[in-house]
Amino acid sequence: MARIALCQVNSGDDPEANLKLVRSGVEAAVTGGARIVVFPEATMARFGRPLEPVAEPLDGPWASAVASVAAEHDVVVVAGMFTPADEGRVRNTLLVTGGGQHDGYDKIHLYDAFGFAESDTVASGATLTTFDFEGVVYGVATCYDLRFPELFRALADDGADVVLLPASWGAGEGKREQWEVLVRARALDSGCWVLACGQADPAATGVTVNPKAPTGIGYSTVSDGFGRVVAQAGAAPETLLVDVDPAVSAQARTATGALANRRL
Repeated sequence: MARIALCQVNSGDDPEANLKLVRSGVEAAVTGGARIVVFPEATMARFGRPLEPVAEPLDGPWASAVASVAAEHDVVVVAGMFTPADEGRVRNTLLVTGGGQHDGYDKIHLYDAFGFAESDTVASGATLTTFDFEGVVYGVATCYDLRFPELFRALADDGADVVLLPASWGAGEGKREQWEVLVRARALDSGCWVLACGQADPAATGVTVNPKAPTGIGYSTVSDGFGRVVAQAGAAPETLLVDVDPAVSAQARTATGALANRRL
């Protein structure tokens, strides 16, 4: 059994201020017994501000500071940041640090949808990322990746029983319903636990943001491989502590045959 914390926060424009959110979130999660602490996409700096000026490599000051927090508390921290790319763009990167690793996943599927064009400022990644911690294999994915079942099946093929999905989900009519359905569907597709940690809804705390940017709706959601919602947050900042049994993933795959019976 693995205890995982989802820290649903509102990150701001300032990476240094957002480091304080990471530190306080980890401290609270560790008090609750968490071994992995997950923060949303764009934890380093929210969408709606220029991203290139804040982008840093994985060995830069921001990621190194998060690594120090993870090491201090002997946990794995997963948090969204931005790393440099070519042609004046950045990469939308998930930092995975602690427990003997310091790595990054660059978001593969960019949010060119619902009137937003992430690819204007962000370069896509191409490589899946998994990591092993305390005998469990975890996959990672980011936000819009949630709409692509083949990614989750590929992570399961690579051994993942749990997928951690930081997000900054765009608001709009029907978007919460799509979020909830997609989290459950991807869990069913892959037989994996899917732990989706979103940015809190700025409106829930009176935070003013760029109305055209995907700055979050809250409702971080956890589904097991049977598509059952095990935990869900509300719209405002909140931390969910979830006990995950990786054995449920094998049970789900055996029951549904969703991976074994594939023909395409």
